[in-house]
Amino acid sequence: MVIDSRARLTENQLAMLRPGRAVSQTACALLAQARAGLDEAAQLPAPGERYAGAHLAALRGTAAVLAARAHPDTHSGTGAKRRGRLRSAWDLLCEVAPEMGEWAAFFAAGAAKRAAAEAGVTHAVTAREADDLVRDVETFLTVVTTTVGAVVSTTVGAVVSTTVGVHGPGPSP
Repeated sequence: MVIDSRARLTENQLAMLRPGRAVSQTACALLAQARAGLDEAAQLPAPGERYAGAHLAALRGTAAVLAARAHPDTHSGTGAKRRGRLRSAWDLLCEVAPEMGEWAAFFAAGAAKRAAAEAGVTHAVTAREADDLVRDVETFLTVVTTTVGAVVSTTVGAVVSTTVGVHGPGPSP
C-alpha cells in the first residue's frame, strides 16, 4: 500500500501496513514531510543550505519515529523530573528506538554544523559534507520507514521499500 501524505487513511488501511499494529497518520505525514524536505534540500545550490535542509529532514524522520513509538510511560524518570528538563530529539530517539542510537549520535554530532550553516557561516560546511549528509539522511529515512512500518509516497509512483535492514550511518555491511 502506498500512502500519499495528504490522504486520510481508515483504521483498516493503517492496520494493513503492519499486521497487528496500526501506523499513526502523524508518523506517516512526518515521514512524507521529511522525504519532501530532503528532496528539496538536495536541490539547493549552497552547501550550508543543503546541509541544514538535510539535517532538518533527519529531525522530521526522528519525529516520525517518536510519533509512532513514544508513549507517556516510555520515558524514564518521574513525571515531575521529566517535565523540568529539556531533551533533544536525538536523546528521545535513543529511548524509544534504541536500535537507532548510532543514527542519533551521528545526527547529534552534526547539530552544531547545522546551526552554523543556518546562521550564515559560509565555510561551516563543504559541498562534500553537504552531499554526504543528503545521502546519509536518505538511508536514515529508509530505516525510519521500516521502523515506522509504512510505505510512503510524496509523489505519484514513488514507493519506498520496507525491506531494508537497520544499520548505522555509512556504507552497508
